[in-house]
Amino acid sequence: MRSNLSRGRTSHTAPRPTAPRRTATVALAGVAALIAAAVQSGTAGAAPATPQAGRANPAHTALRLTPSQRAELIRHADASKAATARRIGLGGKEKLVVRDVVKDADGTLHTRYERTYAGLPVLGGDLVVKSARSGKTMDVIRAGSASLKVAGLTPAVPKATAERQAVRRAKALGGTRTAADSVRTVIWAASGKPVLAYETVVGGLQDDGTPNQLHVVTDATSGKKLYEYQGIDTGVGNTQYSGQVTLTTTQSGSTYTLTDGARGGHKTYNLNHGTSGTGTLFSQTSDTWGNGTNSNAATAGADAHYGAQETWDFYKNTFGRSGIKNNGVGAYSRVHYGNSYVNAFWDDGCFCMTYGDGSGNAKPLTAIDVAGHEMSHGVTSNTAGLNYSGESGGLNEATSDIFGTGVEFYANNASDVGDYLIGEKIDINGNGSPLRYMDKPSKDGSSKDNWYSGIGGVDVHYSSGPANHFFYLLSEGSGAKVINGVSYNSPTADGLPVTGIGRDKALQIWYRALTTKFTSTTNYAGARTGTLAAAGELYGTTSAEYKAVQDAWAGVAVGSRSGGGGGGGTSYENTSPVAVPDNGPAVTSDITVSGRTGNAPGNLQVGVDISHTWRGDLVIDLVGPSGTAYRLKNFSSSDSADNVTETYTVNASAEPANGTWKLRVQDQATYDTGTINGWKLTFP
Repeated sequence: MRSNLSRGRTSHTAPRPTAPRRTATVALAGVAALIAAAVQSGTAGAAPATPQAGRANPAHTALRLTPSQRAELIRHADASKAATARRIGLGGKEKLVVRDVVKDADGTLHTRYERTYAGLPVLGGDLVVKSARSGKTMDVIRAGSASLKVAGLTPAVPKATAERQAVRRAKALGGTRTAADSVRTVIWAASGKPVLAYETVVGGLQDDGTPNQLHVVTDATSGKKLYEYQGIDTGVGNTQYSGQVTLTTTQSGSTYTLTDGARGGHKTYNLNHGTSGTGTLFSQTSDTWGNGTNSNAATAGADAHYGAQETWDFYKNTFGRSGIKNNGVGAYSRVHYGNSYVNAFWDDGCFCMTYGDGSGNAKPLTAIDVAGHEMSHGVTSNTAGLNYSGESGGLNEATSDIFGTGVEFYANNASDVGDYLIGEKIDINGNGSPLRYMDKPSKDGSSKDNWYSGIGGVDVHYSSGPANHFFYLLSEGSGAKVINGVSYNSPTADGLPVTGIGRDKALQIWYRALTTKFTSTTNYAGARTGTLAAAGELYGTTSAEYKAVQDAWAGVAVGSRSGGGGGGGTSYENTSPVAVPDNGPAVTSDITVSGRTGNAPGNLQVGVDISHTWRGDLVIDLVGPSGTAYRLKNFSSSDSADNVTETYTVNASAEPANGTWKLRVQDQATYDTGTINGWKLTFP
């Protein structure tokens, strides 16, 4: 994967297929049980005891492995992968490929695998196996739940047809190549029933000079385009931004180079406005680099070298991670890419970080948070591998914003103090404003503050907003405050307050979820489940941290609040599953409210958690005690994303508060089924 910080060009809204299919979902059986155990009672009563802040459970804390220890775990997992495949019920044609292993202090292993089927790579077949010290499998988290079977392995569509389609699409996005770099036969299992497919990659350059790496997946039976994503995720951004800093360099004779022997041999190169190769390693007879302005080419080199240094140290000292791949090997950086190139990008292919010089070659995109953002795309690629499209793409971008923010705070640099703003130093907009605001993402004019059912069709740089907002709320809480001289005022989707737990704990929860819970297809509902599981393992399911994760997600309209609501509110909840039949009659789930006086409020909060593989099929109503129905969600034939996890606000002031309330759900189209996992009423 290559990745960037700026808005991309691709649209990921797919037309609805006409054949039966099942969209991939995240299977978290063990985690679901963990979360269910912490659900509050659905009836009113004495308020639960205030959860206490917890200390991280050392048994569930990942060990800081040396590269050799990690390599040994991977070798052991590789040697036993056939037995593991049988144990978790894979078919005879399926094989596992080990990607990574995380080991907890109590001996629990979280082993991440890719899959093959009849020797073909399975895109969307990744999974994480959680196993006890004894070797017993405790949980399996899958990117897709569909059985891995295909009708045949002989394509009906020629490979050249898929290539032509992909090249045409790349040209529409500004690409210049007349042929693909590669076409391979795969099994596509990331968005429904697994099918035989081609994955075509078209390289070259886009019209703004950004390297192109368009991936197009084509059904090998029908020729229909199934999926596409841009593998270049470009980023915007004495040092020019961080003042005078100490750099780790290497001396050979009388010559110094920007080579960091303390951090895996990371090197920084000068492309001198080229767009290919590595350029020239920064080398000079003095160990003083740059002059703080762009008049000296080494200034941008110093900024980039410093950013890589701080990113390495952040991951090492915060999470015990040794480099991007956790194998002790450094990446490399390239500065002065292109001419007036207003971007920066991470590229997995070269395992390198590249920076343009900005408009007029005056503002290189080498600020600390940009470096941390871009290199964090490499971490995501080598852990969860979140698909760079739809909701998982938004989570991918947000992960880089979250860890880029972590790097900036970690660096503790007086010239570029830590904040919850992204790219504030590089001024890409030309008006002094940052690229993104984590406290209220919509302040940039395009990002979304909260989750909603169509967010999967939004550009990933803007659909990242709810996760960024969640992280801010979890770290700092809602409302107005000043941090390091910057004013913030973070609202919530449900109007209820959120109490933060501090950035350090929020980072630990997100990292553990990324490395042990998320898969390539994780969506917002799955991110909530994964972060709750991570918080439960680290701090306990009755802790203030666990409650804060619930409330912070509710604050961005993903799932419901913790028991008792917030701000003095009272919640009533039903967590008994109810199956939603395919194109069948409406089903209901009841909550009985008693002990209240008068009518319901004008801002009654209705938290809904429904699993479904084409949520546009669903019509959802709240039915009050009087029998009056309040429409929460209409049918939409174009909304193909998974699941409904949203908090709706209803003016129910005409209803008596006491009585039986019903959530009524009907599937009005064929091919998909679902489940009401639970729902909640909150009286503010």
